[in-house]
Amino acid sequence: MKDYKKYNNIKLAIGIGKGVISFILILLFVALGYSSILVNYLSEYFSNPYLLFIAFVFVTGIATSILFAPVNYYTEFYLEHKYNLSNQTFLKYIIEHLKGLFVSVLIGVPILLFFFYVLNEFGSLWWLPLAVGLFIISVVLGRIAPVLILPIFYKITPIDNEELKSRIEKLAKDAGIKVQNVYKFDMSKNTKKANAAFTGLGKSKRILLGDTLLDNYTQDEIETVIAHEMGHYKKKHIIKNIIIGTVTSFLTLFLIAFLYENTIGLFGFESITEIAALPVLSLWGAVIGLIQSPFSNILSRKFEYEADEYAVTATSKPGPYISTLKKLTEQNLADKDPHPFVEWFFYSHPSIKNRIRALKKFVDDNLSLSQELKFEGNNCLT
Repeated sequence: MKDYKKYNNIKLAIGIGKGVISFILILLFVALGYSSILVNYLSEYFSNPYLLFIAFVFVTGIATSILFAPVNYYTEFYLEHKYNLSNQTFLKYIIEHLKGLFVSVLIGVPILLFFFYVLNEFGSLWWLPLAVGLFIISVVLGRIAPVLILPIFYKITPIDNEELKSRIEKLAKDAGIKVQNVYKFDMSKNTKKANAAFTGLGKSKRILLGDTLLDNYTQDEIETVIAHEMGHYKKKHIIKNIIIGTVTSFLTLFLIAFLYENTIGLFGFESITEIAALPVLSLWGAVIGLIQSPFSNILSRKFEYEADEYAVTATSKPGPYISTLKKLTEQNLADKDPHPFVEWFFYSHPSIKNRIRALKKFVDDNLSLSQELKFEGNNCLT
């Protein structure tokens, strides 16, 4: 079996296994009464219900982290080094995780307290103010993430290649995007993989290029990658995702609240505010998330195809773009031809095989692009 197949199959199998085991453990934790035992134990130290709730979350979270630490180490550190994808030392691996934990606690604790507040104050309608609150929080995080959160993990600086910067600014102008600057980040400190992103909201909009991309790709190739990211903006994918995500969030929380309230009796609980019952929310969240996953991925892949089309249309460089897709697939060790069901269920991006097939059809249907590809003498589509 080829390396990219083995790498992706291992990660997929472990990911599925972790999900199944986590679900079973949470179910047993509640059904066998251990959640109630833990709450009773912690209540000896915490009389305030909010402190008791946070303590319950922290203890269960720490226990889960310890339980899955060997598996996480294998997939995130050992496997990445085995397939020559990581630049991290073990110390750096630990430091990055501690940073992530710090940010998670800083953001997560206020959200947890808000959730517990609305659960106690609004009863069966707790899901509605929580959905509103989460929407507001997501907007705020989208605004501050590029300027406050990302710099915790990466060194972000303006790119010093004026020609490339000029090309990207022209693409942004054509797409109707106002950006303050084009930035690079030291992606290579952790990985050999390459990536780029268009992030932020309002004045915090940023075009971010990994140094692994800048160091290994031509300006034409980088230009097409950025054009793809801008295609998401031009095609209004960001707005559509916000609308769809908001509606889905409200609907999901409503369903979780309904199912939670009508099933906690099966575990011997009487009130939705009982802390020991709250893991049942996770069970229903996992079930609904599993059902939603393939449908959200279908939409995501549709948006990716549309952004691909925009990339080659905006740059008139189908050859360099297809070359870039192939190089990224190789560099990131992505599965070139996953099983159709695996792609349908798990992949938010189309496989390289399907992307090239779709681009071939799009280029063939557009004479100017087809002539451009032929002029370049590029055989990427054959």
